Amino acid sequence: MLAAVVFVPSAPLLVPEVAGPGAHDTDPVRRASLEAVTGVAPGVDRWIAVGTADDPTPGLIAEPAYGTFARFGVDVPVGVDVPVRVDAPVTGDGRTRGVTGRMSLSVLIAGWIAACASLGPVRVYSVGAATTPADCLAIGADLGAELVETSERIGVLVVGDGSTALTDKAPGGGRRESAVALNSSIVAAVASADTAALAELDPHDCESEGVGGRPAWQVAAGIVGDQPVRPAVTFADAPFGVGYLVATWIADSGTTGVDRSAGERLR
Repeated sequence: MLAAVVFVPSAPLLVPEVAGPGAHDTDPVRRASLEAVTGVAPGVDRWIAVGTADDPTPGLIAEPAYGTFARFGVDVPVGVDVPVRVDAPVTGDGRTRGVTGRMSLSVLIAGWIAACASLGPVRVYSVGAATTPADCLAIGADLGAELVETSERIGVLVVGDGSTALTDKAPGGGRRESAVALNSSIVAAVASADTAALAELDPHDCESEGVGGRPAWQVAAGIVGDQPVRPAVTFADAPFGVGYLVATWIADSGTTGVDRSAGERLR
């Protein structure tokens, strides 16, 4: 059964070795991310991770089991559980599936957080950036149905970023009010566990405003569906011009052992 969903950013600067010793701006979001995960971990038996793949094709992407942050300047290795394997392309149902030879950033982050928080093996669902909202929801609904069938308490780690155009020096070309408005609507949707609002995120709008987390968030919406959860946002800011969001959704059926004070410590 679903125990909790934890949203964290897909930010390489979460990793101290990548950020560097003087990058104190990363401390709050790193602390929030790790505390969100460790706060719910006592109520979770097993974790899965959902992230947006670097691969621009639609559908589920088979990721390697091992990767490194070397392309971000420091060779910090990470690993995940045997990933979802895709044996052949699938056509006809809108879910073309691909294979990537390099671990996507969202999966690197999932593996790094899993190691830091001692989560154990984490199974990864990496969703291609071009996956349509309908297919993201279908992938999530399939996963949600699997979770209903198990007596284990499952935690879902959702890795994704908001807009890249939230401040004057943002990497997406500086601040745009349209990007700020879209990012604010995403934060509001996660803060209220509004799965319908997440499901309605427009791929074109998200791409235009540099919102990379859209596929992962829509899969999460499909996993949860109409199941009641209790949401809490513990970080929502843009320290580098990119929307970083940390939040938890605690399922009513999966609250045993969850430390709900974790979020309050960051308020």
